[in-house]
Amino acid sequence: MSDRDIKAPDLAALLTHKSEKWTSFPRDVLPLPVAEMDYPVADSIKKLLHEMVDASDLGYLGNIPELGEAFACFALERWDWKVDPLQVRLGTDVGVAVVEILRIITKPGDKVLVNSPVYQNFYNWLTETGAEKIDVPFIRSDEENTFDNPWEINWPEIEKVYSSGIKVHLICSPHNPLGRIYSKEELLRLVELAKKNDVIIISDEIHAPLTYKDSHFVPMLALGKDAEECCITVTAASKGWNIAGLKCAIIVTQSETMKEKMSHLPFALHYRASLFGAYASAIAFKEGGIWLDSVIENLDHNRYLIRDLLTSMLPTVKYHVPQNGYLAWLDLSALNLGEDPSVTLVERGKVAFNAGHYYAPHTSQYVRLNFATSPEIVTEAINRIRKAL
Repeated sequence: MSDRDIKAPDLAALLTHKSEKWTSFPRDVLPLPVAEMDYPVADSIKKLLHEMVDASDLGYLGNIPELGEAFACFALERWDWKVDPLQVRLGTDVGVAVVEILRIITKPGDKVLVNSPVYQNFYNWLTETGAEKIDVPFIRSDEENTFDNPWEINWPEIEKVYSSGIKVHLICSPHNPLGRIYSKEELLRLVELAKKNDVIIISDEIHAPLTYKDSHFVPMLALGKDAEECCITVTAASKGWNIAGLKCAIIVTQSETMKEKMSHLPFALHYRASLFGAYASAIAFKEGGIWLDSVIENLDHNRYLIRDLLTSMLPTVKYHVPQNGYLAWLDLSALNLGEDPSVTLVERGKVAFNAGHYYAPHTSQYVRLNFATSPEIVTEAINRIRKAL
């Protein structure tokens, strides 16, 4: 198998994996919750790691300017974003990076805005830093029988909260679990509000490399001087190249104002990333494009496969085809699977998804399905939902 022809292994092979996804459930449960992919690692990453292990090169992480340079090249090629490599800082992972940023730009009790349903660890990060969570949920349109993304921003409430004294707006762009990409106009409107109300926007862009060809991702820091003055981007190669266990993320700024703020991050933050993670990330951004495009082709097939399977087998399940990533957000309300459908599906169908209430209290009838796997496993997952009815 080459980087141009990536395929997921069969279930028997995957069951030998040691990551959380494959060890958290009994072997008869098909696990599709944790956001990691089942595809083989890119050849360039695999080769690098083998060489480092063979050379017993397992020491501490030092300076690695090639990571900032590689990310800058990748961002320019993929998104036409001109990144300053000298303003690319390292962190252990996106969560640690966001927590440390919040610690230097907020104090306990400061208000931080989020928009639910959103990646569940956003709530944990705010709790860890003592911030007060302010939630303005997305609004779901009333359209029926559509596979288009129905989630809309509640602009009147957003504007009200911005003027109420929040310190930070933490956004997920592209969005997990909604698979939604913010438009350039939406992001510019947020930047305008942030500048007017002295708010800092932290943009978690970890899923951005996995954007489909029929969608257009806009980096927050590619929006001009106003964005550069009030925004911070946190991202990683971990989702795009499936290397989360190697532990490395990057913090990107684009102005002297934000550069100075980030100079107060703990000195040790850089060294809490791993040697493997930093060098694997650099090689991913530099040489991993062919592999990434092959994976996106797999995901593109699977996102529409889910649509077709639901149409034929479970037509009352609401699903919108995601614009990015490998997370399907399924509304199972019509299936009457109880207070927490994810629990019922494990018990009756032997299939595991993330529970919708992790992302917002009002989405308890949803589940998040990870479709970064083989078409056969995706098909089996939908079959197991049907069998649980």
